[in-house]
Amino acid sequence: QVQLVESGGGLVQAGGSLRLSCAASGSIFTLATMGWYRQAPGKQRELVATIPKGKGGSTNYADSVKCRFTISRDNAENAVYLQMNSLKSDDTAVYYCNARNVIGMQFWGKGTLVTVSS
Repeated sequence: QVQLVESGGGLVQAGGSLRLSCAASGSIFTLATMGWYRQAPGKQRELVATIPKGKGGSTNYADSVKCRFTISRDNAENAVYLQMNSLKSDDTAVYYCNARNVIGMQFWGKGTLVTVSS
């Protein structure tokens, strides 16, 4: 099992920045990728960004956040981060940390709310 705990959400004005953090614990050695998803009110959960746990592979971003958001990881700290710049009201959502292990099992955090005021 893997446990994920998000932090860093909050209220920010449009054009501002926030940095989300996700701390992972448990069977970290089994993980293949980590990432962020979000769910806005009345909408389905959607991919924001993913990053491989190891050194190989590449990051992946939703088109709506490319060039504004950056995902990064710190394997020594078992953490993944999401730097969000130039925030828009459309970015308002609950952001969930996600991890996927080598056999495809997924794990989720409880989420952190990001509210962007216009």
